[in-house]
Amino acid sequence: MTTAVGACVFSADSSLAFRRDMTPSSSGNAKRNPMSKRLAVPTATATTGKIETTSKTMRSFVEKTSSELEADTKQRIKLEKYSSESEEQEGNSRKWLKDYFDEAKDMIKSDGGPPRWFSPLECGSHNRNSRSPLLLFLPGLLKLIERTIRSENCRSSNRPVYLVGESLGACLALAVAARNPDMDLVLILANPATSFRKSLLQTIMPIPAELMSGQMTLTLSYLLSLLTGDPLKMAMDSIVKGLFLQSTIQERSQDFVAMSSYLPVGLNSVLANILPKETLLWKLELLKSASAYANARLDAVKAQTLILCSGRDQLLPSEEEGDRLCRALPNCQTRSRFHSGFARAWQEDGVDLVTTIKGAGYYRRGRIVDYVSDFIPPTTIEVNKVYEEYRWMVDLTSSVMLSTLPDGKIVRGLSGIPSEGPVLLVGNHMLLGLEALPMVPTFMIERNILVRAIAHPMVFFNAKDGGLPDLVTYDTFRIMGSVPVSAINFYKLVSSKAHVLLYPGGVREAFHRKGEEYKLFWPESSEFVRVAAAFGGKIVPFGVVGEDDLAQIVVDYNDQMKIPYLRSRIEEQTEKVVSLRTDTGGEVANQAMHVPFYIPKVPGRLYYYFGKPIETKGRKQELRDKKKAQELYLQVKSEVEKCIAYLKEKRESDPYRNILSRLIHQAAHGLTSQIPTFEL
Repeated sequence: MTTAVGACVFSADSSLAFRRDMTPSSSGNAKRNPMSKRLAVPTATATTGKIETTSKTMRSFVEKTSSELEADTKQRIKLEKYSSESEEQEGNSRKWLKDYFDEAKDMIKSDGGPPRWFSPLECGSHNRNSRSPLLLFLPGLLKLIERTIRSENCRSSNRPVYLVGESLGACLALAVAARNPDMDLVLILANPATSFRKSLLQTIMPIPAELMSGQMTLTLSYLLSLLTGDPLKMAMDSIVKGLFLQSTIQERSQDFVAMSSYLPVGLNSVLANILPKETLLWKLELLKSASAYANARLDAVKAQTLILCSGRDQLLPSEEEGDRLCRALPNCQTRSRFHSGFARAWQEDGVDLVTTIKGAGYYRRGRIVDYVSDFIPPTTIEVNKVYEEYRWMVDLTSSVMLSTLPDGKIVRGLSGIPSEGPVLLVGNHMLLGLEALPMVPTFMIERNILVRAIAHPMVFFNAKDGGLPDLVTYDTFRIMGSVPVSAINFYKLVSSKAHVLLYPGGVREAFHRKGEEYKLFWPESSEFVRVAAAFGGKIVPFGVVGEDDLAQIVVDYNDQMKIPYLRSRIEEQTEKVVSLRTDTGGEVANQAMHVPFYIPKVPGRLYYYFGKPIETKGRKQELRDKKKAQELYLQVKSEVEKCIAYLKEKRESDPYRNILSRLIHQAAHGLTSQIPTFEL
């Protein structure tokens, strides 16, 4: 038997099996992934090429997340409570790198049998009735991969096949895509070796094998550091997240000692068997030929491609190569926020392949992505990360959120928001839509309610020649469930009983002019009332104020249109985005793409007020009448204006509106104390 260590074939949804996170729902309930722990071992028969699959129960070799954020505020405590259950259950099932080496000893022995694929990951068995796409990690074996995807395409021609490859595997993925342009493939490529001609690896190739004894040790040490990660960086990541220094160093040291004990200094080294000198030279030759093969066929690649680039890859110029491939391939994006080699990036805290695919909008079950049905709810880790990303804004502004109970009582917090959908949260945009950034994760933390925001198409689509913000800017929006604005997407969300965040004023409100901070720019006719009534939805009007305490616009749209260069830029950017509300008149139809110039102020405070829910259940027939629907639409708009007016009036009596008074309060009562506000 010849074993190819490191290859894995598994369903794309099986990643949730070894993440095992709580999955929130729009109804407020959390569900745990029920997938069983299985180790899949596909084998390819040498004579027939038929793939046979065996499986056995095995514990994972992958490190489980064991760290959680240390409580420093009440919000921090909520974060820990939200995520602790899934993390506690993972703590006792960890295996170390030494276990991987020990159990791999028997698999590297040659017994004359067929090649065998083996994965050290926990993954659920592939459900033939599921629409989840297949994901293949490519270490080599081009013909075997092609047979696999062709077989999968014959069985399920309506769903994509994901090819994930690093370095050499990236070249092979491009080759497969070039040779099979009619197949629906999604390529996830990390540090592609298509830049091999610029790599330092070429300096090793002229050295004969008999002269490589000293060089071999250094090379293996470096390759091992790529495979196992940077122990110091992973330890520091854990320390920052609140783990004890002693336990962190002890855990990382176990892997480091295990790795060192298997370096080729002993007679029975496993790694010496896996990577002898001749094998290394052959691997380098393979990289060179694979790079040349893939580069010669880039024009034939039509597959959707995501390139993951490392900022510290000393072997390959990953970022430069990622930019080149992005320009050469017709349907390609890059993500270059990784600060280490690809293999390390999988193991270091803060980097997750599934999250990256979701953030790029590349997860789909069919030939065309459906942003409603293809959406995978964020995990607790993803929610915590998003909340931490915008925590500075929450802490800086000490946001006050108010809601209204069914009896009309105003309370602090979100207890007045209905748990069961469909629920439409309809309100006003502040400058650049900043109010939505902390609001969506706060709903998850406080109420375990997933809010699906209706967003502008530029969050999902970009022009090939640039000119618009990079799509990576909006990865967080897509992870948290935003969908492109369209009638069909809105209908699907409401019909699925989701909590939907809707801004009728759209871009016109978010990019408003001077003196228009709290002015609504809504269409004249109803856009959402009858859809809500068709499914008995509740409409929650809300208002947000505080922009004028954070920033002041100094150069708005009118000012920029007077400057020839800025005017041409605005016109160019506006032409590149999808046109909205082309059949609507008035100011709301002015969707010019521009960013107002503003200067920040000493931070004040943000205030949110969610009004009393408006019921539409039982009014379906009544609201089919356009006049009745228009009356309810104007009522919602009036309620939003009342919420804004209420907050503008009440904040004048807030003794903690100024950041200085809030800092004094925290100094006297501690950082975990909730800062009071005006009397309700």
